[in-house]
Amino acid sequence: MDIMGTTLRICVDDLETSVRFYERLTGASALRFERGGVSVAAVGCFLLMSGPASEIDVLRRVTATIAVKDVEETLTVLTEGGARIVAGPVPTPAGRNLIAVHPDGSVFEYADRKVVAGA
Repeated sequence: MDIMGTTLRICVDDLETSVRFYERLTGASALRFERGGVSVAAVGCFLLMSGPASEIDVLRRVTATIAVKDVEETLTVLTEGGARIVAGPVPTPAGRNLIAVHPDGSVFEYADRKVVAGA
């Protein structure tokens, strides 16, 4: 399993104000999308999320997003190591992802950039 990088997940109340700050901080433009009632902006290594409390409370449990070369390979490594998969793998606008609970109880999202046709 190849880990390519990490994205820091930040739940915010005011997405527009936060996007302006993180765009200036990183020098990168935000990539925006919606997912399950949550507005998301990816800015550099930061993933900003804003939405209803019921959705955000779930997202706060995920420590970070780990970029991997291949989600399917990661699924195998995680399950063989004793992790519990709670979501995915599923296609997203940027590739595929899954959410796993590690044996120590920490929760991570793993994502690749393999876009599935029609996703």
